[in-house]
Amino acid sequence: MAEQAPCGFLVLDKPAGLTSHACVARVRRAYGLKRVGHGGTLDPAVTGVLPIALGAATRLLPYLGGTKTYQGVVRLGLRTSSDDLEGAVLEQRMVPELERTVLEQALEAFRGDIQQRPPQVSAVHVDGERAYARSRRGETLSLPPRPVTIHNLELLGWDPATADVALAVRCSAGTYIRALARDLGEALGCGGTLAQLRRTEALGFD
Repeated sequence: MAEQAPCGFLVLDKPAGLTSHACVARVRRAYGLKRVGHGGTLDPAVTGVLPIALGAATRLLPYLGGTKTYQGVVRLGLRTSSDDLEGAVLEQRMVPELERTVLEQALEAFRGDIQQRPPQVSAVHVDGERAYARSRRGETLSLPPRPVTIHNLELLGWDPATADVALAVRCSAGTYIRALARDLGEALGCGGTLAQLRRTEALGFD
């Protein structure tokens, strides 16, 4: 009897430095499979849960829940071209003295159903081309906001010495935590960028 091809999900704890596509390629080689897919792209600098579907299980990907959870750090006083530390620095500003109550009030505006403008460096299609490809050619794009849902947004910590805000986020598919970092910084009047991010759940896998 011929050996049955692997079918199921492999949940990777993706390290920093690898693209989601590179992870799929490694798994494809390791299992000798052509049909391999992932659930939810992670930026190269982001770590954490990356579900990989093997064989016939790839058919299930469109039917699994899109809600994802993250833990991240927003650095205030800094704006970058990509809304994270991978991009070019656009502006540095003084960070005002902030109490936790002020941060909580600012975060309230981002809870629930909101309109969010994707980052310039993102996978959103613009005239048939990915936004990141056009951004890397030096184009400045006007990306329209899109509806997303932030189910839970918790303030985990605030360090005035480093201007770092630690957050836990549970959100719908299509939500950019980099955009949340940028918009939180704008709301506080000092700018913000994503300094660190780890995904803790995707497609129901943790």
